[in-house]
Amino acid sequence: MAASAQAGRAARSTPAPAPGQDPSTHGPPAALVALCARFDPEVFPVDGGRARVRLQGPGVGAWDAMLHEREARLEPASGDRPDAVIVADAPTWLALGEDLRDGMDAFRDGRLSVRRDLHLGVGFLAATAGGRGPGLRYRTVETEMGAISVSEAGAGPPVVLIHGLGATKVSFLPTVGALSDRHRVIALDLPGFGDSVKPIGARYDAAFFARSVVALLDALGIPRASLVGNSMGGRVALETGLAHAGRVDRLVLLTPAVAWLKNRTLSPLARLLRPELGLLQLAPRPLVEPIVRRVVPGAEEGWTAAGVDEFLRSYLTARGRAAFYAAARSIYLDEPHGEDGFWTRLAGLERPSLFVWGHHDHLVPIAFARHVRRVLPSARHLELDCGHVPQFERPHITHDAMARFLR
Repeated sequence: MAASAQAGRAARSTPAPAPGQDPSTHGPPAALVALCARFDPEVFPVDGGRARVRLQGPGVGAWDAMLHEREARLEPASGDRPDAVIVADAPTWLALGEDLRDGMDAFRDGRLSVRRDLHLGVGFLAATAGGRGPGLRYRTVETEMGAISVSEAGAGPPVVLIHGLGATKVSFLPTVGALSDRHRVIALDLPGFGDSVKPIGARYDAAFFARSVVALLDALGIPRASLVGNSMGGRVALETGLAHAGRVDRLVLLTPAVAWLKNRTLSPLARLLRPELGLLQLAPRPLVEPIVRRVVPGAEEGWTAAGVDEFLRSYLTARGRAAFYAAARSIYLDEPHGEDGFWTRLAGLERPSLFVWGHHDHLVPIAFARHVRRVLPSARHLELDCGHVPQFERPHITHDAMARFLR
């Protein structure tokens, strides 16, 4: 406590650089010093005990927060490659020093960006919030399915947030802040993704992921929770509600991946391909990254750029590639009809559900809403002027509707 107070006094006494002067040669800005002085390793344990987070932007220069054991130390940015990069202008850094919610808004609005390792970058921001904001916490939970990485905040009825294919728990960062005033909100990295276990040979289908959600609830001592899922995470939430109905309260499905109704001409080939080939595939970053960024629209802007970084962080590992291929294959091969078909089983869903669709969603077209209404007439629906990620593209209306439904 004395060291933190001393660092805080040092932060307040650091003079501002003169106009036109390079901030990096003048000394670290007070806002950055204050952030590092508040670093709490209990909020965000650093994997491996060491990390380099670069803090930079107009008016502040470039500084490296060196995370080591139980402290964060500021140094002028070096030529070494940082593990994560956080960029914001001076007013945003000042606001961030006051309330982590300001950082969430800035992140969503594009005034603050986190690149390379979002888990590390956002974890650093959470660990330097000093008790302000929603109290975001990171940890790894040991479950019977393996180690699952989570971020959580708030208290009250539990809500579990489940990300989509290739994404991580960070894709629900705005949702954690929006719901944590009334709920205990838990965002997880599904096995195979982010910082969770990546078992070789796992099926990585909806049933496997649903068992992982239940295993997490068991490990946390939560008998029953509401589930919010985006894209593949929506399919996982639905599967959990169908196969483990007693563990689920309510379901919010954000542009959920559902079984295709049209003929899947590539099904025979998809069944023959083995996801484990991802373990052998050569995927050097200089070759893969430019291809991914060319394929994904807007891959260098805002949330999309951060999402691509998170995708690459897993995909550039052998186990991450194998998990991605297996999960994508399972989505494509999800049987629509028959006794065990998705649409047949969906009619038996008993838990209250809210479906959110995007009029500009090219991955899960809004036309699927008509089929859900026919099969599940009790479900509620919300149609928005957005694409595939409502919690980022239309956060206010999405979270308001979600909060009302969960209450």
